[in-house]
Amino acid sequence: MTSELDWIARQENKVARQLAAALNQEERNEFDYHWNMIARSAQLPPDGEWRVWLIMAGRGFGKTRAGAEWVRSIAESHSEARIALVSSSLAEARAVMVEGESGLLACSPPDRRPEFEPSLRRVRFPNGAEAHLYSAGEPEALRGPQFSHAWCDEVGKWPISHSRATRAWDNLLMGLRLGDDPRIAVTTTPRAVPLVQRLLKQETSQATAVTRGSTYDNSANLPARFLEAIADEFAGSQLGRQEIEGELIEDIEGALWSRSLLEQSKEEAGPPGFRRIVIGVDPPTSSTGDECGIVVAALGEDNKAWVLADCSVARAQPEQWARAVAEAAHHWRSDRIIAEANQGGEMVESVLRAADAGLPVKLVHASRGKVARAEPVAALYASDRVRHAGNFPQLQDQMCGMLIGGEYAGPGRSPDRLDALVWALSELMLGRAASPSVRSL
Repeated sequence: MTSELDWIARQENKVARQLAAALNQEERNEFDYHWNMIARSAQLPPDGEWRVWLIMAGRGFGKTRAGAEWVRSIAESHSEARIALVSSSLAEARAVMVEGESGLLACSPPDRRPEFEPSLRRVRFPNGAEAHLYSAGEPEALRGPQFSHAWCDEVGKWPISHSRATRAWDNLLMGLRLGDDPRIAVTTTPRAVPLVQRLLKQETSQATAVTRGSTYDNSANLPARFLEAIADEFAGSQLGRQEIEGELIEDIEGALWSRSLLEQSKEEAGPPGFRRIVIGVDPPTSSTGDECGIVVAALGEDNKAWVLADCSVARAQPEQWARAVAEAAHHWRSDRIIAEANQGGEMVESVLRAADAGLPVKLVHASRGKVARAEPVAALYASDRVRHAGNFPQLQDQMCGMLIGGEYAGPGRSPDRLDALVWALSELMLGRAASPSVRSL
């Protein structure tokens, strides 16, 4: 029956409908699970003798479904298959690759659905094929087992500290020695980390096939509100080109920050308590051009600085950006506002006081250039003393555009968000700290 559906899928729509009408109900039920009937061509394995198929595309492209369907096709056609399912953690491997909405269990027909054995980290297919879950955070777990195939999900977010991502990949390659045609499918959002760059360098060889795409390629299956939300959040940013368009944004030569360093500093949430919270403010010189940089940072009980929020506003009148600062101060219960006063210091303080007379404002004057002020803060990142509690795309774009030689490569004409970050982190980590107090979110 599968071969019949394959043949129907290759026919013109009118012919396909006529042929489908002749099928019985059991055969029609197969349509929802017949991937070749509904997949876009970019979601199907490419032709050729490739060993690695890399799908590098924007969020919502359908990468997970493509990976799961490839694994299912391998398992159903090779009863002896032993497949590695590798993600950044075991929890993500289970939640996304196996039990997710586009995972193995969801895309399998009820009568051929595999059995998931969480305690054994194993997925068993009815015909005897097996898939085993692994975490890239535990590279040594991949040393020893043998596989015929593998699906590696979101390699761009595999842990890169202590070279764990590349060690996990190398151990996987050395274990891929079962069967006559061992292959790996890799699904990821593009990120400029060593492993992704390494895979792309192999694109010129026949051993690696690369599929690229954007979020909008799958717009027919995505909610309109989601598409609107990501456009509002990421439009115009380099991270938007990466996360939506699926473009790999390379580091600028000579930049103070690299994207891989910022990825390494990111956490899903901050520590439970903070000793001190400040807000860095870089006021705009006009209401028509530059942004007002407003960045919230804290000194954690772990003695690391944590970037908590980017509340920056664009094209705002003085009372508007001052109100945004006051709202951030109340929300985060900040101890101090650190505001640059080079451009009209008295005006900056008076505007902030007008928004809230009780704001604890400290004016700072820039006696050195932007790069000279930013370099000590970049050193804090390099020594793993700063963490990001979440993702701040526009701030990170500006950080990666600041060059050692003194120039700013963009985006925009001025790194206002970065300046605010530098003032906040300098106050917390490079200046005289205020008396600590215990805080919690």
